[in-house]
Amino acid sequence: MSDLETRQLRYFVAVAEELHFGRAAERLAMAQPPLSRAIRDLERRLDVRLFERTTRQVTLTNAGEVLLRDARTALEAVAAADRRARQAGRPDPRLRLALKADHDAGCLPKIIEAYEAEEGALPIELILGGRGEQPRQLRDGRADVALVPSPFDARRLDFEPLLTEPRLVALAANDPLAARSRLTLADLAGRILPDGAPADEGPSTGPPASVVPHGPVSDLTQILKLVELGSIVCFMAVSVADRYRRPGIAYLAVNDLEPTTLTVMWPQDSRSPAVAAFVRAATTVVSTTFALGHRS
Repeated sequence: MSDLETRQLRYFVAVAEELHFGRAAERLAMAQPPLSRAIRDLERRLDVRLFERTTRQVTLTNAGEVLLRDARTALEAVAAADRRARQAGRPDPRLRLALKADHDAGCLPKIIEAYEAEEGALPIELILGGRGEQPRQLRDGRADVALVPSPFDARRLDFEPLLTEPRLVALAANDPLAARSRLTLADLAGRILPDGAPADEGPSTGPPASVVPHGPVSDLTQILKLVELGSIVCFMAVSVADRYRRPGIAYLAVNDLEPTTLTVMWPQDSRSPAVAAFVRAATTVVSTTFALGHRS
């Protein structure tokens, strides 16, 4: 793939995700006319129309939707090849471990200790990020291995389940629901989650929040503060809730809330002895710490 083709795909993805040539040009730090010309050139080269354009909107055609999926995969692969080659050529190679802070069921220190005793172990470089970022970091070459709670996007990745935990709902201690012993998802009608999604699909019956977050929230400290204020509720694995007990927050079981499974994950094409050593250490530690692989 030539540099021009890579650039055309980047231009196309920006327009396809923004569905607006002006915003896409701003995102790419370029003027709009050359961006429009590049997209027309790409359409001529492929002999298909990728976008339907009107004076009011830009939409993807069927061909455009197919190209968007494959273009994202191709650009991820190019970025991954670049990053992995640079990583392999470092004079001080590392194992880049991606995870969201505190989403390790409390096992990470023991896993690292066991890993360091493995043949082929390398020094660990931690890559901390938000929930859901880790699979993408593996695909685009920013990480070598990751600890990831379900659900997740496992495209082009291998994984091994480590531990299944129930999830609790965190809500303000003065919320009327906090007086209950257990809840169902239907009881959470009217509450919203940190990403702005409804906590259930029922009608809005909960008390209105006096402080409403502006957009999705991913930082755990901010999430806990907004829970205390009654702005949001949050689903947390038992191990995470245990670490963040606060007087202003109540944690309750939810009968029909799916549990979460912590997994160790790595790229499908990985041949790294260090990755294999980490996977062995993680599975061994968790299986001996929690004999049944389940935390209640």
